[in-house]
Amino acid sequence: MPSGTPQDSLLRVERVSVRFGGLSALGDVSISVPPGSVTGVIGPNGAGKTTLFNVVCGFVRPESGTIRLGDRSLENIRPHQLARLGIARTIQGVRLFPRLTALENVMVGADHRHRPGFASALLALPRSGRTERAAAADALAALEELGVADAAGRVASDLPYGVQKRVALARALAGRPSLLLLDEPAGGLGAADVGELGELIRGLRDRMAVVLVEHRMDLVMTACDQVAVLDAGQVIAAGTPAEVQEDPRVLEAYLGTEVGDAAG
Repeated sequence: MPSGTPQDSLLRVERVSVRFGGLSALGDVSISVPPGSVTGVIGPNGAGKTTLFNVVCGFVRPESGTIRLGDRSLENIRPHQLARLGIARTIQGVRLFPRLTALENVMVGADHRHRPGFASALLALPRSGRTERAAAADALAALEELGVADAAGRVASDLPYGVQKRVALARALAGRPSLLLLDEPAGGLGAADVGELGELIRGLRDRMAVVLVEHRMDLVMTACDQVAVLDAGQVIAAGTPAEVQEDPRVLEAYLGTEVGDAAG
């Protein structure tokens, strides 16, 4: 991955290493994510992709290396601080609250932007009602952007899987992050839905940077500006989708003819 400079990177991971017991999960990994870009992280199962996300989000502490968001170090970040720092992450699957409506699920994502002060909440002052209405308006706007506003009042567990995936993404967008981490967003989706998802992700670049961990190469090759390939916890190839597509190590070890099929 081109290393760039601190000035042209929103997220900068430098020489990060993680070990679990005797296993090296990440070894000297460096990735730079420019503002307004979509960066793909690919590789086989066990390559270290999810570990990389967990390091950025504070779930895993690296043995060495640095992680910065703009000019702020993330080395002592706690997961509950992510939203206020402008980081949103989706998890594999959907992880919605099954008994809440789609709108209520998305309002959770906007909570940090509209939470009233302690005194207002304690005294139930009118500001609390205004705050809730503002959060609901933001949530509805996110659902509309994802094309599922008609599901706003439906309980999440009653929604089709594809709609649940869009609601989960709307929840992440409702917080208006500067950095969006997408963990396998295309899982379980059909080809038509994946095509729409790729267009949506590319359309987010005017508002945020996106890091995409994904097995679906059709999505990676069409949505991403740059791609990093992990193998056994190390970056073995990086560049534009076209450059990665032509790298013999990637073609032989991971993608075979799938990249060519997806691009052609």
